[in-house]
Amino acid sequence: MKKITLYPLIAVFILSGCAETTSNTQKGAGYGAVIGAASGALIGQAAGKDTKATLIGAGIGAAVGAGTGAGIGNYMDRQEAEMRAAYASIEGVNIDRQGEILLITFRSDNQFKVGSFTLAPSAQDDVARLGNILTRYDKTTVLVSGHTDSTGSESLNQTLSVNRANAVYNILIASGLARNRVSVVGFGESRPIADNSTEYGRQVNRRVEIKVSPILK
Repeated sequence: MKKITLYPLIAVFILSGCAETTSNTQKGAGYGAVIGAASGALIGQAAGKDTKATLIGAGIGAAVGAGTGAGIGNYMDRQEAEMRAAYASIEGVNIDRQGEILLITFRSDNQFKVGSFTLAPSAQDDVARLGNILTRYDKTTVLVSGHTDSTGSESLNQTLSVNRANAVYNILIASGLARNRVSVVGFGESRPIADNSTEYGRQVNRRVEIKVSPILK
């Protein structure tokens, strides 16, 4: 029974040390420590077959995991700071941090004419600016997703969302971003974030989102 309950206790102990962390780098270190501790405990148990070996493994795993988590957190912190500085005065671009994921949203009204998937010249510059930043931070993967409001047919909206996502993708690639880091998907009208019965809601739903995720190593 002791062997079964030991790993959760290790995780709880380390998480308690993360409770007061404030920065994303510190949070990354805390979560990395938990994951590393659990992995190390399993390895220690397998190698030593006793509690002492398990605790030693957990300690080593926590140290390694904390370092990795802190590194990832700091890496994404720096990338986020550059993005926020680059778009501080630009309307229609939103940057959101979800753990170690960065979500950049371009409102389509500021990029495309109604029914079109040709990026406006100013919007091309905005996307290229993001591409330049992403190119320098090559330890991430990028997902470009297109979204529409519910006006028009579902099939038309699906095609439009894919074409708009591809338009953004092409600018990112032209700015130097490696193709093997980027995926493209169109969701059409299937993922609204606001009420399509209002003009404002439809405006918000017409968007291209870029999800930036760290490559964990």
